[in-house]
Amino acid sequence: MNYIDVFYDTHDGLRLYARDYPGPTTEAPTVICLPGLTRNGKDFAPLAEHLRKSYRVICPDQRGRGRSARDPDPGNYRPDVYANDMWCLADLLKLASFCIVGTSLGGLMAILMAARSPDRVARIVLNDVGPEIDPQGIARIAGYVGKSSPVRTWTDAAEQTAATNGAAFPEYTQADWMEMARNVYIQEGETPVLDYDPLIARGVASGSAAPDLWPLFSAIGKVPMLAIRGVLSDILSEATLASMSRRLANLTTVEVPNRGHAPTLAEEAALTSIRKFLSI
Repeated sequence: MNYIDVFYDTHDGLRLYARDYPGPTTEAPTVICLPGLTRNGKDFAPLAEHLRKSYRVICPDQRGRGRSARDPDPGNYRPDVYANDMWCLADLLKLASFCIVGTSLGGLMAILMAARSPDRVARIVLNDVGPEIDPQGIARIAGYVGKSSPVRTWTDAAEQTAATNGAAFPEYTQADWMEMARNVYIQEGETPVLDYDPLIARGVASGSAAPDLWPLFSAIGKVPMLAIRGVLSDILSEATLASMSRRLANLTTVEVPNRGHAPTLAEEAALTSIRKFLSI
């Protein structure tokens, strides 16, 4: 195991968790990796293994996901609260400055965090998300979050994972789906269960999962950004990516072939672009 378990309390007393992959030295720059709506820090294990040769990498589980506690008030499952949680973590770890890699919801959080403290957010990687979200993708997500049928075996879990994500990863094999399922589900007793609080769906239903962040995005133009888009994405449209590029002259973009929402960041196109962007 190449990481340290970190448990910490948020501003409202909820106990949250993060993986801390130490860098090569205590002075190594830090990268915080923020996962998508139903996912957790395990998603970033492959990326963390690559980056920890040069960086300290922090992979949190947001409230209601993974090893973090579930919130007794589902109304707190929204991006601004998650962003405040990450400031609690950054302050605990005494991070004066750090980069953020944010997938989907994690990218929205990155924009919120940079708008609050642009002096502390050194660089941002937005993985298949932008300040405007395609309604088609939101409708798809709303159709399964918190609504998936229970499964009995890991084979069932892999099949359900494939049914939910098949359009985004058209070349995935059964082994690939099983690997993804191991990140999405957790063993409870004799059966796998989804590793998130189904009540996070309320944020999608209320619209808080898809806020209009154009004003904030434009305001943080001095923070260098890399935007990664899956060519098959139904969340980050080509038109939105083009608009992002027009508004921010220092925005770097890359598209990952044969991927929808969202690239795993283990793809060569994504990994190469992240390495280059962070090392500038």
